[in-house]
Amino acid sequence: MQREPQATNAMLMARRQAAIPRGVGHSHQIFIAKGENAEVWDVEGRRYIDFAGGIAVLNTGHRNPAVIEAVKAQLDQYTHTCFQVLAYEPYVELAERLNAKAPGDFAKKTLFLTTGAEAVENAIKIARAHNGRSGVIAFTGGYHGRTLLTLGLTGKVAPYKTGFGPFPGEIFHARFPSALHGVSVDDAIASVEQIFKNDIEARRVAAIIIEPVQGEGGFNVAPPELMQRLRALCDQHGILMICDEVQTGAGRTGTWFACEQSGIAPDLITLAKSMAGGFPISAVVGRAEVMDAPAAGGLGGTYAGSPMACAAALAVMDEFEKHDLLQRSRDVGQRITASLQALAKKHTCIADVRGLGAMVAMELCKNGDPHQPDADLTKALAAEATKRGLIILTCGTYGNVVRILVPLTASDALLDEGLAIIAASLEAAFAA
Repeated sequence: MQREPQATNAMLMARRQAAIPRGVGHSHQIFIAKGENAEVWDVEGRRYIDFAGGIAVLNTGHRNPAVIEAVKAQLDQYTHTCFQVLAYEPYVELAERLNAKAPGDFAKKTLFLTTGAEAVENAIKIARAHNGRSGVIAFTGGYHGRTLLTLGLTGKVAPYKTGFGPFPGEIFHARFPSALHGVSVDDAIASVEQIFKNDIEARRVAAIIIEPVQGEGGFNVAPPELMQRLRALCDQHGILMICDEVQTGAGRTGTWFACEQSGIAPDLITLAKSMAGGFPISAVVGRAEVMDAPAAGGLGGTYAGSPMACAAALAVMDEFEKHDLLQRSRDVGQRITASLQALAKKHTCIADVRGLGAMVAMELCKNGDPHQPDADLTKALAAEATKRGLIILTCGTYGNVVRILVPLTASDALLDEGLAIIAASLEAAFAA
């Protein structure tokens, strides 16, 4: 009997190209066969260190044993009922625990959905239902999802918005601060005020939505002063403040929610990605009276808050408490930042090293000039790192930012091995 040839990355990628639309991009031409904590092996048996974490989804690592065990136990009970038809306790317990964790000395309620974009869309729906207003202010460089409404909120055209317009109306973009690029907090607040003067009166704005750390935008950190002044501005005009924590939430930045570090309590928080360790779930957490604004039946979804995902999310929260992963996030961030800062002293192309907790990035520019983003070098570095056994991601408005989202459960030795590969890859990319 003739044996089937062993699958290779190239063979599988050829099948992928024939069966799947090009709009589903790929940063690496690799097919995974196995994942374990912060390491993966491809179908050809090659091992990689994972500094991408499924784009901030695997804070507790690939196949975390506690998460897997919780899902297996749930599978033996029931897999789906649709919560709106037959309720189940894990959904309620998870909501209770998130309500307790969210900042703010007020009653809270939580809604579960399936994706980050769904969470953002529903946060806007809830805000509009609460105050009867329609306008929304987002920020340049922000990323909020791939649906039409969330694309309208997203402040980056290529590749997300190209060819998909027109987008929903009454969405406006303020400037996001960046010390590297000469945009101050005063500039950002002034741009919001300018929107009130030029585009829509404040009394018609339902919400201002902001990422405490921009994800796709390049890991730009919102200064605490900005968050505090936005909170005051929202209070002044009766506008709801929404923090999009789809990427920053679930402990990535050293606190469960990144907005905690600014000392403010938003009205609504969106959460997804790593909250269930790889199982699809998202959430909107917010003021009880705001969350109760939509009428019965106005919120929900067939697969929203699935039993398996709720069980996984509860296990993730237990793992954070058991292993003090919030402190680990801070420690991992310090180790990565120190390594990249040392690298920046040797290479002028590293214009900036920035981040919050274990959400760290470096921006590459020609001769360190912020006005000359070096996307080619960034792409070459990422490709070289892959050859050397490290998975990393790029991002930023100009594609010149290398971002690190390694699982918090990675050992120090593995972190150092990956960081050494980044250093060697940068040298090789220069030499090429």
